[in-house]
Amino acid sequence: MSAEELKEKLFKKPSTGWESLEEARRTDLFNYAEGYINYLNKSKTEREIVKTSKEMAESKGFRDIKDYESLQPGDKVYYINREKSMYLAIIGENNIEDGINIIGAHADSPRLDLKPNPLYEDTGLAYLKTHYYGGIKKYQWTTIPLAIHGVIVKPNGEKIEVKIGEDEADPIFTITDLLPHLATEQMERKLKEGVKGEDLNLLIGSMPYGDGKVQESVKLNVLNILNEKYGITEMDFVSSELELVPAFKARNMGLDNSMVSAYGQDDKVCVYTSLTALLDLENPKTTAVCIISDKEEIGSMGNTGMESHVFDTFISEILNKLGVNRPNLLDKVFCNSRMLSADVDAGYDPIYASVYEKNNSGYLGRGIGLNKYTGARGKSGASDANAEFVAKIRNIFETAGVKYEVAELGRVDVGGGGTIAYILANKGVDVIDCGVPVLSMHAPYEVTSKFDVYEAYRGYGAFWRS
Repeated sequence: MSAEELKEKLFKKPSTGWESLEEARRTDLFNYAEGYINYLNKSKTEREIVKTSKEMAESKGFRDIKDYESLQPGDKVYYINREKSMYLAIIGENNIEDGINIIGAHADSPRLDLKPNPLYEDTGLAYLKTHYYGGIKKYQWTTIPLAIHGVIVKPNGEKIEVKIGEDEADPIFTITDLLPHLATEQMERKLKEGVKGEDLNLLIGSMPYGDGKVQESVKLNVLNILNEKYGITEMDFVSSELELVPAFKARNMGLDNSMVSAYGQDDKVCVYTSLTALLDLENPKTTAVCIISDKEEIGSMGNTGMESHVFDTFISEILNKLGVNRPNLLDKVFCNSRMLSADVDAGYDPIYASVYEKNNSGYLGRGIGLNKYTGARGKSGASDANAEFVAKIRNIFETAGVKYEVAELGRVDVGGGGTIAYILANKGVDVIDCGVPVLSMHAPYEVTSKFDVYEAYRGYGAFWRS
């Protein structure tokens, strides 16, 4: 055997998926991306993700698990946790004691939240004070159009939905920055200190109420507008969840339309691909479960994050309504289960090549990415998938013709990150991170390849059908 023949036999062959893409699949891919873009434009916050996902699920025959007295193979159920996380399942034919197949993504994305007492006036300008959520570069959130999304809940339980800045007829908002002419001191600071957290204040008004003789008349005018539109007073901000998100629309990107540019693709790209893969699934052999979690960007804590026991309660309810539950069965089910932790990975960016290791990076256009471990430094905080499970996932993808790559998050000791993988692994589940490479992750506008988005959808479906 010649050296060239041996090389062809033994070497990996990394290549872009576009090269061998058949025309029919290319058409399917672009059509699928349009649905994804529409989903992103409807669903920028975790509450909106859950609301849209519920509508999609119910259109495919899913019902709230509380509506079932008992469950049978083929039944499609969901459970919504406080309007911010959601679990869905299709009951399989196999004995559930032998385990379930789980795919879990998260709906929350880095953003700015309003403080409990946000409204103030300073020298004739009205502002809302914010507290950033998740890992952001603060300077990226200045001088861009921002929209306000969320809810205000009054003491009597009345809930008011707020969305200002998305419709073309709406006003938008922004956070100002210092002009270069006066920014000599600012530009001498370290990049992370160029804009301070307490300076991320949203400019929302400049017109006084009436003749302006009343103190804080601009603040008064803003409150009057809000009172007329929503019936609220300043005190009602205390019981609100109002988020500032970029007012950008998700769009096709590139002259070739090969990419998607949008806010919040970490991790909405994995929410959409896993959700649609589940909705297209019929009569799986193994019970298929889809997680849409909250609070991942701040450690998965709280009663809507994966660290809570609400997901356990959902699975226990399935066991109850199958009529099989008994002490310790939940633990046994988890120990026999498999999971794809559907979260994004850093796409290789040649402009910033120094922080990546080329042989172990995820590249746009090469398919869904497998990440055997995350964590930082010496894999601290990682869930490290065992070789047997990695081989099983390889076999599933290769049998189904799903294009995939294997990567890790940057060079050793440069940084690191985490997902919800370790939380399910701690329950005994076999888990590997599996998601879409992203450029400009955590920025107000992130970039993905449509090819990778479609392969994620195909890969998640293959996992559930295996």
